[in-house]
Formats: sequence, structure tokens, C-alpha cells
Amino acid sequence: MKSVLKEAKPIIILLVLSAVLIGGVMWVLGLGGSSSPEGTESSSTLVAPLTADRLQAYNVNITNDMNPIAVLNTNVGVIEIELFEDSMPITAGNFVNLIEDGFYDGVQFHRVIEGFMIQGGDPITKTDQVLRYGTGGPDYSIPDEHISGALLTNVRGTISMANSGPNSGGSQFFINLANNINLDFDKPPLNSKHPVFGRVVTGMGVVDAIAVVETNATNLPLEAIVIESATVRKES
Repeated sequence: MKSVLKEAKPIIILLVLSAVLIGGVMWVLGLGGSSSPEGTESSSTLVAPLTADRLQAYNVNITNDMNPIAVLNTNVGVIEIELFEDSMPITAGNFVNLIEDGFYDGVQFHRVIEGFMIQGGDPITKTDQVLRYGTGGPDYSIPDEHISGALLTNVRGTISMANSGPNSGGSQFFINLANNINLDFDKPPLNSKHPVFGRVVTGMGVVDAIAVVETNATNLPLEAIVIESATVRKES
């Protein structure tokens, strides 16, 4: 029996190393777990000051005083997001529930692509399992809310669901840095469908500051960008 185990040991080691290597490659390629919107894949490699046009006023009004406001307190600053609970009750409601459960406290923005979007919401980013960043979620998924609406489109400042296919959204989200309407379910090329469920009303300058941090080859910030705490506020 001992001789059999001795002979099998090199094979076991080889299998383990292969699994680690394959997992790392899948993570780099964005093939594991809850994934991300497709788009610009270039990485920000240089921290540069924001230009005047990037810092221009982002003035939007709350569309419905009954909608909740998500307040993300990050280590860069505060981002406030109106959640379109009136038109996207499933997706916005899920986000509120996760916030109230403390799910997002300590979560990092693990994927930052200047000129495209910043992505967060993976609970694995609370750990040091870097190769698994981007693959985690709340252990359930919600149905897609594909609803047409003037505000329900992936334009600059909106928050949208990350997913790995139909009805696979959970906790990961992204904030659009540009007009990425190609991510809408009802616009060409129709191969990437990400429901918008809110928009930034305060703190777009913070979002832009996150957008230009230095990142590695997989778009992970070299210095962690953390949601230190998240709360929900009602305007009325």
C-alpha cells in the first residue's frame, strides 16, 4: 500500500499544480464565476491627474424621492447612488438587501478599466485569494430585469449588474465611466446584456478618481480600493 502511495505522489502533485495553473488562466481571462461586461480591456498603468473635461460637473436629479439611495463609503471618497427601485424592483431590491446585510462592507473594486467601468461586489476580495477575485457572489442568482426605459441604459454614471450569462446576476456590479450602450439588452450587438438599476447622484468625481488608479495586467488596482461601509438612505 505504501509503495502504491509513493508511486502516486508525483501524479497527485502534478494534478494539483495543473489545477492551480488552469484556475489562474481562467481568472486572467475572466472565465470563472460571476463575470464582467465585455469592453475595453486595456489596463490603466499610470496614475494621471484628471483633466478638466473629466471633472466637469455631473449634475443629476433624483428621479423619484421614494427611491432608496445607496451610500458607498470607500477609501477614496463617498459615492451616492439612486437605486431605481420604482422600475427595477428585483435588482435594486437585491442590492438594498445585500447592503443591509453588511455584504458589501470591506469588498474591493477588483476590476478597473479607465474609459470603460469600475467593478466590485465580489466577497472573495475580502480575502487574500487574489486568483479567485471576480468569481464570487452571494451563493444565489436573480432573474434579469430587461426593461426598456429612458434611464435604464448603460450610460456614464449608471450602475449595472455584472453577470456570466442570462439570469446569473448576484452581487457583482459595475459603474459605467462612459456611454456603454452596447451593454444594453435591446441594442446591438445584443451579445452582452447588463441591466441598469441606478445611477450616481453624488460622488462621480470619486468614481473618476478610482478609474485612473494604477492597475496590474488583470485590471486589479495595485492599492486596494475598498468599500469600507455601505448604507441605504431614504430621501422621504
